[in-house]
Amino acid sequence: MTIATPLPDEATIRSLRRRITRPIVLVGMMGVGKSTVGRKLASTLGRNFVDADDEIAEAANMSIPEIFDQFGEDYFRDGERRVIARLLEGDGCNCVIATGGGAFVQDDTRQLILERGIAVWLDSDVDTLVERVSRNDKRPLLRGGDTREIVTRMKAEREPAYAQAPIHVQSDTGPHIEAVARILEELDKWL
Repeated sequence: MTIATPLPDEATIRSLRRRITRPIVLVGMMGVGKSTVGRKLASTLGRNFVDADDEIAEAANMSIPEIFDQFGEDYFRDGERRVIARLLEGDGCNCVIATGGGAFVQDDTRQLILERGIAVWLDSDVDTLVERVSRNDKRPLLRGGDTREIVTRMKAEREPAYAQAPIHVQSDTGPHIEAVARILEELDKWL
């Protein structure tokens, strides 16, 4: 049994709000909970939440699977980089940004995030990831193969890039608010 990590007290949260001067950018594997945790984190900090994949789909007027099918992954990654750069422009969006699983793996996108945001690697074990991604059949990179094998391989390939994020937090099978509490705790130490 895991002991729950409580949210920091209100004084600590107020202090964090003052000290966070850049967007918080959640990176990590698909299915790790970046969007769900990101919404809860943004709400706790009184910030806006932005899902980069939603912004990409809106800009392209197409779904992510449609972009992959019609134009391929390289085209998608270029659009993803441009959207993330826009979100990080100037003072940024005073927000929490959830990125797609492959965004931080791309050198140019990773550099933008490291320079202009606060990168938080949200991590999880393979079993949890497989269980979560199996709920959604619209993930282009999981088509036509064994989900466990693909997730295991991708996680191993991507971890060196994710490890460049200055903050690393586990997201397990417990309530997502526990991951939020861990992020806040790590941000407080890091800032």
